[in-house]
Amino acid sequence: MMQEYLKLLPAIHHLQKHASTQKLMNKHQIDLETITIYLKEHLAFIRNIIINNQWSGIDPRSQKFYRLYFSNVNLMLKKQFLSPLQPVINASGTVLHTNLGRSRLSEPAIAEVVRVARNYSNLEMELSSGKRNSRHEIVENLLKDLTGAEAAMVVNNNAAAVYLILKALAKNKEIIVSRGELVEIGGSFRIPNIMEESGAKLQEVGTTNKTRLKDYENAINHETAMLMKVHRSNFEITGFTESVERDEICQLAEARQLISYENLGSGTLFDFSQQRIGHDVPVHKVIASGVDIVSFSGDKLLGGPQAGIILGKKSLIDKLKTHSLARVLRVDKLTLAALSATLITYKKGTAAVKEIPTIRDIIISEEEIKDKVKYFVNELCTQHLDIQLYLKRGRSTIGGGTMPGVMIPTILVGFSIKGYSAAEIYKRLCENRIAIIGKVHQDTFWLDFRTVDVKDITTIAKIIEMEFSTTNESVDQ
Repeated sequence: MMQEYLKLLPAIHHLQKHASTQKLMNKHQIDLETITIYLKEHLAFIRNIIINNQWSGIDPRSQKFYRLYFSNVNLMLKKQFLSPLQPVINASGTVLHTNLGRSRLSEPAIAEVVRVARNYSNLEMELSSGKRNSRHEIVENLLKDLTGAEAAMVVNNNAAAVYLILKALAKNKEIIVSRGELVEIGGSFRIPNIMEESGAKLQEVGTTNKTRLKDYENAINHETAMLMKVHRSNFEITGFTESVERDEICQLAEARQLISYENLGSGTLFDFSQQRIGHDVPVHKVIASGVDIVSFSGDKLLGGPQAGIILGKKSLIDKLKTHSLARVLRVDKLTLAALSATLITYKKGTAAVKEIPTIRDIIISEEEIKDKVKYFVNELCTQHLDIQLYLKRGRSTIGGGTMPGVMIPTILVGFSIKGYSAAEIYKRLCENRIAIIGKVHQDTFWLDFRTVDVKDITTIAKIIEMEFSTTNESVDQ
């Protein structure tokens, strides 16, 4: 019987001419040569099943065979041409979730990226003269206006910014840093290691918990090029501690004709302290303190795209712009489009800034979150769900290596479903075509609606209904 089934399998040229093949080519926008690869692959898979006596007995000449065959080829194509990057609904309550891409862009930034991507642009051309121009100028004036800095440039992330600054301004020279600021951030990025790679020499001063101005003064010698301050963006040191303020470091650097540099990690243009959230000093106040050069990320508290923003004295920024690494680390037109739109939003004032998703999610009130929770509960149809819902107050985190220890009041929705552990609920929602990321605590799955857009609430409710319905009906999302 096995040999009979093998003989009855259709030839590839026959499958190529089948109407379903043309339909799949149109659906997935592929040519005959491409789809033939998958036609052959699935035919070989069926042949192997028959040889191993695992065939279900379907006649290869029947319509049922062809329906199953092309259905499976369609699934293969969907999987093959599905983008590796998928949208995710973040219900974890962590606003800047590094694993989920940190900041979401504002609507104006998204529109600007699409506009620039669709057209040619004046990326490196001065339109009034037709001459070549520098892409640095696209956002430099915006950054100068917003921060009061003399000059600015942008590279592809803050790690790159740190490396460029150290390489261009302190190679083969000493940089003095407090031991309490020799931080490690995500991806094992360590300040001492990046210094070594840049060719700069690290001079540690003070202790982990206490560093005084005198420690910096005593360490300065003819090899010293820079006094560096690193913001502890992802941890806190509390208790018996002492550190040197930035204005003191700036004054000492100026008196000794050294460069003062502060790596802010996640600099902010919005004063969150006015909302009683954290103590991060806005970038314009850091610049006003007299620091020579500053760097920070664009995709953290700023709420823009991934970028490393460098601000400071014009003489220093000019050196960075002309360094050979500047071209290696430069950003593309889409990053500049998103960043410029984000910065323009800041220029429009506080009302506009609150429409930046990162800012909005951090400062949203408990009452507004409660409204979203009520909406979700009303949208969730429990007719075919064996579910228990729990509501309680909780704490959201900022995340992304920012504002360590800052916890913001929120409202949590927890649920348990008969027959599923909290871990199983997490896994099924995470693996859904539209993934929902919540959190598990004490064998309950929790959703934090701080980070959930109102437009996604109905989607969450429908997915839960479809995934855990007691009717066990298979529903194609």
